Amino acid sequence: QVQLVESGGGSVQPGGSLRLSCSASESIFNLAAMGWYRQPPGKDRDLVAVIVGGQLKYADSVKGRFAISRDNAANTIYLQMNDLKPEDTAVYYCNARKYIGRTLNEDWGQGTQVTVSP
Repeated sequence: QVQLVESGGGSVQPGGSLRLSCSASESIFNLAAMGWYRQPPGKDRDLVAVIVGGQLKYADSVKGRFAISRDNAANTIYLQMNDLKPEDTAVYYCNARKYIGRTLNEDWGQGTQVTVSP
């Protein structure tokens, strides 16, 4: 099981920026995928951005505003969020997927709240 700890959430005005961090308990170099999901109040949890197979993938709603990156040496991924909008308000979760044999295991962080309001 990969332990994930998120940080960097908070409250910001529209147009502002935040940077989320997710630190893993083990090397992220060989993980199948690692990324960010979010869950707005009363809604489902959806993909925001993910690093999979060396590629970066984004939800359409955040393209051009958010950027996911990784630091293998620090076992950490980041989500730089710019030009934040009220609809970005959600709990943001870090996700890691790792193969153990042929089984793809999935782990989640505890979540960090992001609130965008005037």
